[in-house]
Amino acid sequence: MTATGPVAGTTEEKLLLRVLGTLLREDVLGLRTRSTVSDRPDGRWLRLAGTGGRSLALPVAEDGFQCEYAARLPLLRVEPDGGELTTGAAVLAALGALAPPEDRAGFAAFAAEYGDALAALRLQAATHDEVAARLVAGHGPDLARWRGPAASLGFDTLAARAGHPLYPTSAARTGLGAGQLARHAPEFGPRFRLRWVALPKETVTVAGPDGIAGLAGCWPAPSALGLPGLDDSHLALPVHPLTAAGPLRDALRAAGLEGAAALADRPCLEAAPTLSTRTVALTAHPGVHLKLPLATSTLGLLNRRTVKPGSLTDGAAGQRLLAAVAAREPRFGGLVLHTDETRYAHAGHELLAVLVRRHPPGLDDCLVLPLAALTAPAPDGRLVIDHLADRWFGADPLALLDAVLGLLLDWQTTLFGYGIALESHQQNISLLLDGSEDRPRLRLLFRDDDSPRIHRGRLRDTLGPDAVGPADFADPRIFVDDDRPVLDLFTTITVHLCAGAFAFALARHGRAPLARLLDLVRHRLDEAVRRLGDGPGRPGAALRAHVLDAPRLPVKAMVTAGTLLTKNRSGASDINKHYTTGPNYLLRSR
Repeated sequence: MTATGPVAGTTEEKLLLRVLGTLLREDVLGLRTRSTVSDRPDGRWLRLAGTGGRSLALPVAEDGFQCEYAARLPLLRVEPDGGELTTGAAVLAALGALAPPEDRAGFAAFAAEYGDALAALRLQAATHDEVAARLVAGHGPDLARWRGPAASLGFDTLAARAGHPLYPTSAARTGLGAGQLARHAPEFGPRFRLRWVALPKETVTVAGPDGIAGLAGCWPAPSALGLPGLDDSHLALPVHPLTAAGPLRDALRAAGLEGAAALADRPCLEAAPTLSTRTVALTAHPGVHLKLPLATSTLGLLNRRTVKPGSLTDGAAGQRLLAAVAAREPRFGGLVLHTDETRYAHAGHELLAVLVRRHPPGLDDCLVLPLAALTAPAPDGRLVIDHLADRWFGADPLALLDAVLGLLLDWQTTLFGYGIALESHQQNISLLLDGSEDRPRLRLLFRDDDSPRIHRGRLRDTLGPDAVGPADFADPRIFVDDDRPVLDLFTTITVHLCAGAFAFALARHGRAPLARLLDLVRHRLDEAVRRLGDGPGRPGAALRAHVLDAPRLPVKAMVTAGTLLTKNRSGASDINKHYTTGPNYLLRSR
């Protein structure tokens, strides 16, 4: 075989290294556990036996963030003839050929996802200067002065371009082409107007303290959308332009509403995509976000971006639960905030729904950014965290990270004491910063509380009559009877994505030695566990045994459960909570 493919340092080479590293971490085809280790003059290789006397050889380097090794150059090699596979298509075809016949469709799907991600990343590279100039023109060159929910959209753009810390093809949105991404994806910072569909009022479920009239403060009547005569009988629901362009009619037909609904030709309300793509901010009211269903997938083919009606009720129930906990923990008052997600509407179909998310008041003079943006490159090439540290933390990014970890881990371990773990990853937590240079005020803003794991016994013991129960949630997977699912979620989301990922990223960017950064994470987690109580029978003892001192930790197998395997093959009841294991990097810090 002859080597063909990208030259060193190209977009594809970087993407393919991440893909191979992910497949290794998730032990796809036994890459990690069935391979033979060999040390060669250029370093360590893993050799996976194939068919017909051939093997696949992968060069690796020591890593430690959820896997002992990471893939390195010169990528994958077919042996004994020495042919190198240097394109995603070639690599995934070779791996797919080793998969059981029933799994090969998943490898083909991932190859298509890889192609979509590569095209999206190339588009990002081509538009880098244009987008950076637009952000600076709109918000200014000093990121520490990007204040309020409107400027937060600029941080969303930077975070989207940084990509997901674990999922290598996060730039892909299944079924969307380059033009659609440029007009609707957060990494390009676009603006667009929403479409609307009028539905008979009796077919729409509306939740919220002030009904549909108060959902966003500017909800249009059908007549304002060019649909006269329907104001008394119909209610208008916003529709994402990508949904209105095709999937909407199928949804109306499936819901039995095709003849009774009216799609307005006149768009109304300008919006901008947030980091999650399907959630948009109203540009005239940037503190109001609308989560609108999309008929696409991100972070895995099976990870659909629709909005199931049950998730809306679960989010509101989750918010009420957290409010009950917060009322018993006054030390977090004013430091841990939550968006209001009690207002929503749906017509019984996952493409006919909207969640109205409202930010708490008083954020216009405050810096608001998703945690995912902290280690993203700013328009000037520095990291976002460097800009913020210059303004508030004496130019020390570790001091800023330490402040974030102190509050974050204190709150999340407190929730664990009640038997609760949130799926509050980097995208679902915003950092709030204001105050003076010598006295910064740091707070955290949480959203999307619809998919926690709750230990029903511990919640009942701690909250008593205030405890919610399974009847309050639509998803039966939320309540569990032991610590393991709660610990798994706490570890994979709070520890890995909101602590460990930042430590490894800052070390990679040369901000501090990795050991020092991991010491910081472990110290703050140890401090929080001690505060919770880690004596015999105390909830902190479980965190110490299964997180701080465990030889291995659970690791999300997102590609495996999301694209490569069907649920029947993976056994995943929830593709976002399907795990393998990896080394405990916190032990290295001791």
